[in-house]
Amino acid sequence: MNIKEKIEALRNSLREHNHNYYVLDNPTISDYEFDIMLKELQDLEDQHPEFHDATSPTLRVGGGITKYFETVAHEHRMYSLENSYSKEDLEDWEKRIQKNLGDVPVEFTCELKYDGASISLTYEKGQLMRAVTRGDGFQGDDVTTNIKTIKSVPLRLKGDYPEKFDIRGEIVLPFEGFAKMNQERLENGEDPYMNPRNTASGSLKLQDSALVAQRPLECLLYSIVGPNLNISSQFEVLEKARSWGFKVPTVAEVCKSTDEVMAFVEYWDVHRHELPYETDGVVVKVNNLQYQDELGYTAKSPRWAMAYKFKAEQVSTLLNEITYQVGRTGAITPVANLNPVLLAGTTVKRASLHNADQIAKLDIREGDTVFVEKGGEIIPKIIGVDFSKRPADSSPTVYIDHCPECHTKLERTEGDAKHYCTNYYGCPPQITGRIQHYISRKAMDIEGLGGETVELLFKEGLIENYADLYVLNKEQVMPLERMAEKSAENLVKGVAKSVEIPFERVLFALGIRFVGETVAKKLAKAYKNIDALMSASYDELMSVDEIGQVIAASVIEFFQNEKNIEIIERLKSYGVQFELSAEKLENQTELLKGSTFVVSGVFEKVSRDELKKLIEDNGGKVGSSISSKTSYLVAGDKMGPSKRTKAEGLNIPIISEDDFLEMLQ
Repeated sequence: MNIKEKIEALRNSLREHNHNYYVLDNPTISDYEFDIMLKELQDLEDQHPEFHDATSPTLRVGGGITKYFETVAHEHRMYSLENSYSKEDLEDWEKRIQKNLGDVPVEFTCELKYDGASISLTYEKGQLMRAVTRGDGFQGDDVTTNIKTIKSVPLRLKGDYPEKFDIRGEIVLPFEGFAKMNQERLENGEDPYMNPRNTASGSLKLQDSALVAQRPLECLLYSIVGPNLNISSQFEVLEKARSWGFKVPTVAEVCKSTDEVMAFVEYWDVHRHELPYETDGVVVKVNNLQYQDELGYTAKSPRWAMAYKFKAEQVSTLLNEITYQVGRTGAITPVANLNPVLLAGTTVKRASLHNADQIAKLDIREGDTVFVEKGGEIIPKIIGVDFSKRPADSSPTVYIDHCPECHTKLERTEGDAKHYCTNYYGCPPQITGRIQHYISRKAMDIEGLGGETVELLFKEGLIENYADLYVLNKEQVMPLERMAEKSAENLVKGVAKSVEIPFERVLFALGIRFVGETVAKKLAKAYKNIDALMSASYDELMSVDEIGQVIAASVIEFFQNEKNIEIIERLKSYGVQFELSAEKLENQTELLKGSTFVVSGVFEKVSRDELKKLIEDNGGKVGSSISSKTSYLVAGDKMGPSKRTKAEGLNIPIISEDDFLEMLQ
């Protein structure tokens, strides 16, 4: 056996032992024997660098340093899941599915919802190419160097894997490993970590991958996306991924009804405490992948999946004081300042009280002992008062009537639960809040600039609005607290780089009330540039898909303000993008304007997603279900018979893939 063959034999043997130990939990050699083999391979690779392999088991020990984690766009968006808390929620969801699919039997795959840090792994030709955090769902941080150190992540696959695909899962820290880490920290005189989830998430952004390698992280996979997968069901996804070498949880079950789903939920709500990982619910997915394709997505979540959250943990503590925060829109949010209390693995000191009506409804007062829970185990909320412990001298809460920051009299319009400070340009939290929104990740994503720095820049009189960011220089920024030369340079560079951000995100960044990410995209697509949008009338705005009275009125009001126009003109002069790029405008027409299409079935010449994009690129609207407003049903192979029946009943034209493509000629 020559040197190259020996190196390959050692690599293959170590990969197999690694899989047996970390994925199958079934080691076939001792740790000592494994370490001897690894050391032998390491020595041979050091002596023969010409045989380097990016998937070698020796790379698991880490050592690569990542100073800055590159932001990478997800090829396939990572959606969040809609939550449910009762059987009724699940039954309502099932009715919506049946309404969309028609009268067909639907099976569900139930899996446990592991509480970790979401990750997307990209494989090409069976080799790990990239690992990206969830981020905002559209883009995340490239953490490949750190992920390669996690032993349960295969660097090279085996079996009949597709040419290219993304696989999604959670990076988790098992309870046993977490306890061991904390024991070591306590012995070293350090504070223990608070909970496994946050520790796992923080591990992914450590700059030294050797430190990541020392942590007992695991990667549990559950979802595959990509073209030409040749997989027909979610349960098959799990089985296939397991056969390719991934660590896939064995707790999964195909259920034929909501009753069976609830039996799974109820069993695991009790037995989850026997598992080695944190879980906070059950994920229920439509099992048939073609049905998933038919159902599609809302702006935020897949219509074919639902997270059933286990009952939230609840504790009681003392409410010391009610304070009030001012948001960027002037909305006032009351906040309960609590005696610190441990809840679902984190220390809670504050909780939102939402608005005056909520305080009055629950009769919440300072000095009360209150019951706190985490809504979906994420955001703390007060759900009630322990009246048996209310002090004798307690008095009802009187909601403030003036802004706590600028003392402007608050206003509350009829039908709105919130009070507002109307001092739009003079109230400090509104000013800094708008700038913080502008620089945020989903908006202009300005690296080197955070919320605290924005407040410092404002306090020092260096900025009054987001246009002022573009005239900052290094010399102005360096004297700020905790600001060195390098960080000042990064801030100025980050601002300069933001001129590359596309128009639809700039529009969202402006902070027009009620204009979120999805609405900003619709408006950008409809008007192509800011000047056309600024001159649009109320009626014209109302004609844009999904733009209602409230949004139209808010957009008109924003552009009627001279200060806003002045800021936009300044941003234009600094090179900020205020029109759709040539790339976005390419192949866009108004050919299908005014027509709504429902797409159903399997297509030969273009994929379903490509077909929907063609509809939107040519001015049409994609509908999720057939109604009297549907203009055409584009029917592919294996389309559900109920859709055809409904379309025929409403006299909606049913066209083929070829008919549709002809319409674009």
